[in-house]
Amino acid sequence: MSVISVADVENAAGVLQISTKDILTPLAADRAKELNVRIERSGTTQMPVPQVARSSPQRTTTTTLVTGPTAPPGSIQPGALSGSLYRRGAPVPPQMRVEQEPIPSSHGDRPQAAVIGAGHVGAMTALRLAETSLFSRVTLIDIVPGLAAGLALDMWHSSGLRRFTTRIEGSTDLAALAGASYVVMTAGRPRQPGMSRTDLTGVNAEIVGGVADGIRRYAPKAVVVVVTNPLEEMTHLMAKRTGFPAGRVIGMAGVLDRARFCSLIALEGIAKPQDVDAIALGSHGAEMVIPLSLATANGRPIENLIAKDRLKAIVERARDSGAEVVKLLQKGSAYFSPAESAASMVAAMVKGSSPVIAACVQSEGAYGVANTRVGLPVRLDANGVKEIVTLPLRPEEQAALVEAANSIAKRISELG
Repeated sequence: MSVISVADVENAAGVLQISTKDILTPLAADRAKELNVRIERSGTTQMPVPQVARSSPQRTTTTTLVTGPTAPPGSIQPGALSGSLYRRGAPVPPQMRVEQEPIPSSHGDRPQAAVIGAGHVGAMTALRLAETSLFSRVTLIDIVPGLAAGLALDMWHSSGLRRFTTRIEGSTDLAALAGASYVVMTAGRPRQPGMSRTDLTGVNAEIVGGVADGIRRYAPKAVVVVVTNPLEEMTHLMAKRTGFPAGRVIGMAGVLDRARFCSLIALEGIAKPQDVDAIALGSHGAEMVIPLSLATANGRPIENLIAKDRLKAIVERARDSGAEVVKLLQKGSAYFSPAESAASMVAAMVKGSSPVIAACVQSEGAYGVANTRVGLPVRLDANGVKEIVTLPLRPEEQAALVEAANSIAKRISELG
């Protein structure tokens, strides 16, 4: 039995063949997915092929291809020794291949993306988008001379190491948005210790308004993902100033809030973060709503695993996690998880399919909420919001969501 590491994946040529008894680390599995390297498990006993999508039929064969972040249950059998690594680069018989979403090889087949704001969140978002190789080009834009161009060049220098093919460019000119199908708006003043997100309204509204005019002019068909705080107000302003259809202006909040909640649940020792399922609705702030009736860990209701008072404390910490990071940093705000969240939303749209996530969208009656921007369950596609999804909320969860929407609507009305 051997442990398969990231280095083993990076040294593979398209296919990495390993024993059924070898241990594939989560990091190595994630790296294989990033590099489009297939992991082939060979053995003498029949193993189930993991389902790539819910609609994919399960097949049994003597070879298992692992394309996701973890190996299929039961495929790792510790205890007995086995050969370490089998021949790398061996072709996979057609009948053994697991269908994967193709990544276009030519620049002409791939869309372009742009990220506005070369601060920590913007720079990290641009890099994460480039690393997917889903885009022909990612353009980073910032008003500071040389900042975006310098960061873009630095990122491109890592392309061989990270094995991505997306070109990264930097500019100070919003005209560089031309051709972008997706725009991520991160520019704006970050929070400082003691500040709430709404304290940023005035200064960031001016920034968002000017950028929105540029997006409308240079990328009139783009889908816009807003990250700038205060999230709901800035998403509303972006939609108003661009004049884009409601489904093409989306606020990133619920993905991040969910990630924070899941990571905090994992600290309780009951599950890994990726094995916690939940959704964060409402606002990106005090009115965040996590329906605990829908939250699970390893498929089991979280309310059956963690005491009620402890769960309440975890929800509150998730809600205040942004401020907690700001206080610890003393200067600046969170950027790793916000960037990862924004990039994952754009990648889901490019792939044309999405699980149910939460995003700040325009509601026209869903969940008893109308005429405001609020975090709701949605599915995304290449054109933005595909649909708002109805989930079975408890009456008190529904009431909390409506209350959040009303508070957001009041703040938006004050914005003008």
